[in-house]
Amino acid sequence: MTSKNILLQRAEEQFLNKDYTNALKIYGLLLKDYPQLKDAKVGAYLSDMGLDLEEDAQALFDYYQAIKNSSDDAEEIIDELSQTIYATRIIVQEQVVGALHEQVEYQDGISYGDFVSLINEKGNFREAFENIMFSTKVVITTKEEFVDFIKRLIEADYHAVALKYLDAISGHFGTTQDIYALYHLIPRAK
Repeated sequence: MTSKNILLQRAEEQFLNKDYTNALKIYGLLLKDYPQLKDAKVGAYLSDMGLDLEEDAQALFDYYQAIKNSSDDAEEIIDELSQTIYATRIIVQEQVVGALHEQVEYQDGISYGDFVSLINEKGNFREAFENIMFSTKVVITTKEEFVDFIKRLIEADYHAVALKYLDAISGHFGTTQDIYALYHLIPRAK
């Protein structure tokens, strides 16, 4: 068995064990040396997908394993199916966000956009955050708002608060690299 086959087998095992980060790393190593290796391309793509959409990625991986030896266009089929999954998720997410925006109007809170306006009025995040943190909820409805909020907390030296928000809420926005990267922005306690 060649090292290519050993690495491919190891990557597939990592994927099946739902260790998408390590699977992605191994597929990346394979693609570095074998850039046209279809199994590595599909595996890398599905590993990345698994970070956000675990069940869908696992299902596509199983389907790919079933068709890869019998279909010359298995890679294209997986690509089309994954695009359909993402498109469907986006449509559903837009509908949910629309409903959330309507609901925000009826809650005791302010939208993140209004909070950013308050920051701009006050001139700094710390002052705006301290003015509202005990009296008003800030309603964050998108991953981009969440990432921005956490970065602002970290920049204002609210490291413990940022960590608590990350631990409590990050799963609602998916476990993507940009969410994981936020943990690395928080200085470690000495």
